[in-house]
Amino acid sequence: MDYYILGAVILAIILYFVIMMFRVKKAVTNLTQEQFIEGYRKAQLIDVREPKEFEAGHILGARNIPYSQFRQRFKEIRPDKPVYLYDQNGGKSSRAALFLKKRDYSQLYQLQGGFRTWTGKVKSK
Repeated sequence: MDYYILGAVILAIILYFVIMMFRVKKAVTNLTQEQFIEGYRKAQLIDVREPKEFEAGHILGARNIPYSQFRQRFKEIRPDKPVYLYDQNGGKSSRAALFLKKRDYSQLYQLQGGFRTWTGKVKSK
């Protein structure tokens, strides 16, 4: 009996992650670093990491709107312009994109692999 319950829980978890993967895929376009560099200067570049991470180093020209403050501050982002998002590895920027998509933002892009894979120009304090 316990094996059935464990199997059902594991199946539910797998199903949840598959559904989330498809939702994210519909909400945001993943870009390689080269693709990201091509477009981010004409867009709103948003770093969703926490302020300490941002201050330690961020993509030149990025604005910091931490994911922990996203619900309160998302209106600082214009819905009529492309939005380029990134975080350390892609998880929080995906969730930020889903949040924005629900609020009718349509031009959403994220850096594939996140800031940890970034080799371009960086600014730090």
